[in-house]
Amino acid sequence: MKRLSIAIPASVVSDTPHLREKTSKIGIIGRAIAIFRVNEVVVYPDFPGSSQKKDMNLVTTLLAYMETPQYLRKALFKLSPDLQYAGILPPLRTPHHPLNRRGKDLKVGEFREGVILSKAGGGCLIDIGIEQPVLVRNLELPIGKRVTVKVVRAGKPVEVKIADRYETPEYWGYQVTLEKSPLGEIIKSRNFGLTLATSKYGKPFAQVAGQIGESWERTDDVLVAFGAPSLGLNEIVKREGLRLDDLVDFVVNTIPSQGTKTVRTEEAIIASLATFNVFFAAKVNSYDVS
Repeated sequence: MKRLSIAIPASVVSDTPHLREKTSKIGIIGRAIAIFRVNEVVVYPDFPGSSQKKDMNLVTTLLAYMETPQYLRKALFKLSPDLQYAGILPPLRTPHHPLNRRGKDLKVGEFREGVILSKAGGGCLIDIGIEQPVLVRNLELPIGKRVTVKVVRAGKPVEVKIADRYETPEYWGYQVTLEKSPLGEIIKSRNFGLTLATSKYGKPFAQVAGQIGESWERTDDVLVAFGAPSLGLNEIVKREGLRLDDLVDFVVNTIPSQGTKTVRTEEAIIASLATFNVFFAAKVNSYDVS
């Protein structure tokens, strides 16, 4: 199973002053992440020595909120100023965001996301987005924990068992990781099998597509890193005393001969992931989410 991660800077929303526009931008990024089956979004600080806590919390909160099925959001998210404009976030419409809310329409073998509501009957009551919570006996999990379940009986009562997200046969969303370490440290410590940095100063994708494809096929862990609105990846890692070419396997330009002076981060994410999807989709089975 191949795992695709992307790294985005905390300042990805720094060029938009109003919370509504920031929320809209994250909505675009969240949709792109889901469309191209990204498994993990790493949010990293890109201004060492400056406090980016506010932006980092905003980005991670909005992305996590988008990824959470609608029927679980009230239980998993507290009221927060960061979610003031959450209503404009577009729905993901991924397999783990089912529209069915009726127990009688469930199918044996179907997977659902749920949250532990309470302890009862020697087990736990779990909300899986149907009329009544389901009881799983002999289960000890903390209240409020999000879980994946598999339907084992679709009649009355509905019966489910705890499942691993690795078992799901379809793309099952992404996880959001908030990192306190700068990008260079993240890349060094995480031991990704293949690391790609996107930059207008990189080699045109067509020149290195074959080499990237060979590496992509061999590895199970791919990281694609993106820069900030005001600073590219070269400048970001230079602050750590590092050279981008020494840090990653490939520095690639996925938008050669761009018609605009700058490319926004959300635009780079869409263009890059679309390019990789076209060339490497046959080599990716990115349903792996931990």
